[in-house]
Amino acid sequence: MIIPSIDLMNGRTVQLVQGKRLELDAGDPRPLARRFGMVGEVAVIDLDAAMGRGSNKELIRELLPLARCRVGGGIRDADTAREWLDAGASKVILGTRAVPEVLSQLPSERVIAAVDARDGEVVVEGWTKPSGLRLLDRVRELAPYVGGFLVTFVETEGTLKGLDASRAEPLLAAARTKALTVAGGIRTVEEIAALDRLGVDVQVGMALYKGLVTLDQSIAACLASDRPDGLWPTVVVDERGAALGLCYSNAESLKAALAEQRGIYWSRSRGLWRKGETSGSTQELLRIDMDCDRDTLRFTVRQQGPGFCHRATRTCWGPASGLSALCERLEQLKHSAPGGSYTARLFSDPALLSSKIVEEARELTAAASPSEIIHEAADVLYFSLVRLAAAGIPLSDIERELDRRALRVSRRGGDAKPSTTAR
Repeated sequence: MIIPSIDLMNGRTVQLVQGKRLELDAGDPRPLARRFGMVGEVAVIDLDAAMGRGSNKELIRELLPLARCRVGGGIRDADTAREWLDAGASKVILGTRAVPEVLSQLPSERVIAAVDARDGEVVVEGWTKPSGLRLLDRVRELAPYVGGFLVTFVETEGTLKGLDASRAEPLLAAARTKALTVAGGIRTVEEIAALDRLGVDVQVGMALYKGLVTLDQSIAACLASDRPDGLWPTVVVDERGAALGLCYSNAESLKAALAEQRGIYWSRSRGLWRKGETSGSTQELLRIDMDCDRDTLRFTVRQQGPGFCHRATRTCWGPASGLSALCERLEQLKHSAPGGSYTARLFSDPALLSSKIVEEARELTAAASPSEIIHEAADVLYFSLVRLAAAGIPLSDIERELDRRALRVSRRGGDAKPSTTAR
């Protein structure tokens, strides 16, 4: 799959040829991160930090909530790597300091070793100095310590001369089942697809910024279909991952969906179908994923209106249930709760809601039997969700925050605050 690259210099997105000559300036990286993040991970490389002449640290911190970012450039010790992982980077990329004594201090599944090579020999110091190490030997040496590799073929990097998939085959063997990403000279989506069939990701910069490859073409080139009409089944889910229904996509609808960032599909009877164009039940497209067999898509959307189904239900299998149903109901009651109802009182009386949250939390901690714990936990969740609805915060934002916290690797004490223990 394609891994779009955002290379940062002086706060701008740039592309260099052979790591030296400035070829283009693509401007503000924020909108790029949002767009690129719709199709997978994004490689964010701090060129200033890598070259020892500054840092784009604060800017990168702004990009982390916008996309799933692999962060690299200037990471020379375990503390800096952990700092980025704690900040929300999906992975960190280490180059010259990708050595066992540093890597052994980090969670291997979150670490990518960047190995730069020219004609099969590892090069260092900005690609200027041969190291005497063979590329495959270097990969074999580091494989036990990392979750993946980024191998850059320096002789073709930034040149748009193309990248033959056969160059990745010996690397896959040397990497010993670890994930492999390659970079250097990619020119066409056919090259991306050929590497994807081997199980190799492709980090792309120049060809993407110059329009030789596009996100929709890169996805389409990797997909296959066993249907006579060539359509790709597309599972549509909401922000919480709950399935809303099944649609179909083709190259035309995929291009439109990414361009407009909307739920746009291919109807077998009507052609290009912009969901909600007549019903008002539109969808904001958040993310597109391919399945492992590359024959099915998953669209993650933010659903508007009564629901996904033409029968005005949340899903094509009927109404939502559980927390999703409760959130939907509370959002409706926020605007139309009957006067005098308990929920209306909670929305109109913040002090009452606050006291109920505290009261129910205490009762949950005192509960003993499974049935008591279930009952009290349900109360805590209910009042907490009322608080979220009152503030206009969707539950998916809380889940996203929990996912972000799960990326932290630094240990915390977790002791209770004095105000909660002094009773």
